Amino acid sequence: MEASFDFWTHLPAVIPELLLTVLAVVVLLLDLYGGKENRRNIAFVSAIGLAAIAVTPLIWGPSEQQVFWGGMVRYDLIAQIFKVMIIIGASITCLMAADDSEVGHKGEFYLIVIVATLGASLIAAAADLIMVFVGLETLSIPLYILAAFRRDDERSSESGMKYFLFGAFSSGVMLYGFSLLYGFTGETNIYTLSQAFPAAVADNPLPLIGALLMLLVGFGFKVSMVPFHFWTPDVYEGAPTPVTAYVSVASKAASFALLVRVLLAVFPVTLVIGQENLQTLWVNLVSVLAIVTMTIGNVLALRQTNIKRLLAYSSIAQAGYVLVGVAAMQSQSDYSVASVAFYLLMYTFTNLGAFAGVLIFSETTGSENIKDMGGLSRRNPWLALGMTIAILSLAGIPPAAGFFGKFYLFTAAVNANMVLLAIIAVLNAIVALYYYLIVIKVMYVDRSQYDSQSIALSRSTLWVIGLTSIAVLLLGTFGAQPFFDWAAQGAQALLAL
Repeated sequence: MEASFDFWTHLPAVIPELLLTVLAVVVLLLDLYGGKENRRNIAFVSAIGLAAIAVTPLIWGPSEQQVFWGGMVRYDLIAQIFKVMIIIGASITCLMAADDSEVGHKGEFYLIVIVATLGASLIAAAADLIMVFVGLETLSIPLYILAAFRRDDERSSESGMKYFLFGAFSSGVMLYGFSLLYGFTGETNIYTLSQAFPAAVADNPLPLIGALLMLLVGFGFKVSMVPFHFWTPDVYEGAPTPVTAYVSVASKAASFALLVRVLLAVFPVTLVIGQENLQTLWVNLVSVLAIVTMTIGNVLALRQTNIKRLLAYSSIAQAGYVLVGVAAMQSQSDYSVASVAFYLLMYTFTNLGAFAGVLIFSETTGSENIKDMGGLSRRNPWLALGMTIAILSLAGIPPAAGFFGKFYLFTAAVNANMVLLAIIAVLNAIVALYYYLIVIKVMYVDRSQYDSQSIALSRSTLWVIGLTSIAVLLLGTFGAQPFFDWAAQGAQALLAL
């Protein structure tokens, strides 16, 4: 922690957050004084503003890892990567929402998305338990509101209530875990906690194990990890589709960024209390959770008939795959951290593309049933192609980015001598192929009652589907290695605690 405070020295660490605050005020003023007929333009102002803000961490990137703002923020390359990822996801979400009949013309929707993005961005670089909790709640409370945004829809109200109740419980458990850590050590900075543990717990690891379990409850809810996944299918189905898309990518990316940082900083692989190596404990625990999460997610996805519920269980399975990379961090290798970052970037573009297709289909037909997507390739071949690219990426089939995403994660597990975990992950990926390919088969082979109904794409929809499809294909071909190398550099900074 620095002895003196120089505002201009500290400024680059929070430029994205300051600009997000300014953008939120601009959107609020446009909503108040712009007139009802111009409210759809707020979507484009928000999307363009967020895209511009996403560039700022690249311009003012950290030369080396440093802790700023009284130890609250750690400014390093991995935080920069996740901030870019989160803000780009929010930008595409706003562009997607412009075509939603229920939220597209409501300026408060974009304001809430920007505030949630501010919280997610704070989480990505949080270096103190206080900042962690403030960031989590700044992200979570807007998401509860967004899930119940359609006040006249019973499903939306139900999803918002379930999301709130599960979220409040998990946040309370996590906060109690934070209070235990502070009570043991008198410290809140996550980079000094582990140094105080040996003296604080006097050779008894049980209090720390309890705190670790409580933290995993909170993180497990945020990333849809079994057994804290029950809210996911109902919220994904009931919330407006742009909200579902945002929750599936931004919340997951921010939470995994924080989970990686907390595990490596608070419970490092070198931490030994008495005769117990806590690294062995959390690695084994995360490995089991990864297996259970991806297995249950894939098995339950097999029997889904609603496309949003299928993508919800797919999201649970995807969280299990990412946990494979988290468990592989036991090797202290930058490869495992980079594989997690690459997978989450790939997943951001992939899921946004998939939900953009679902949004247009449901807006046109009023249906979310998979069987009603029959003949989609004949009704709009570009929409079907965009959804196919996204689904192939989720399935891990080249040349889509999901292939390299899974390859990097499973290789990280093998490099960490976790071969059995990698084999189970591969088997799960094979199971998932069935329900992903069924959707593609329906779109290109089957027929439905809407078969003769053409589907038009607006300019904003074309941009969303085009940008996400190009990003998925680039990350699955020429862009995979450059980004992975960039993420590996960020991992080196994170590991140099």
